[in-house]
Amino acid sequence: MAKLSAKYEVMVVFSIKNGEDNVKALVEKFKALIEKNGTLEEVNEWGKRKLAYEINYETEAYYVLYTFESKPDFPAELERVMNITDGVLRSMVTVK
Repeated sequence: MAKLSAKYEVMVVFSIKNGEDNVKALVEKFKALIEKNGTLEEVNEWGKRKLAYEINYETEAYYVLYTFESKPDFPAELERVMNITDGVLRSMVTVK
């Protein structure tokens, strides 16, 4: 029997080289996308942190952890959108 919904977490590392306004816009964009396709439980903004290693010549980034519940096909679409969005350095979706 197929799962109807599951709980997920997605950690996103945003680039800060384009300014804080761009970061806030991206945070809201993904928040709206998750709310449209599932139930957003929590948005935990960790803020600006030093990276363990350089990514695209950047040493600091803005971390955000989203916790949500959705159908099993949505996380793949969310990951696809994050991979093609400028300003996202890294992202990882996991089942909670």
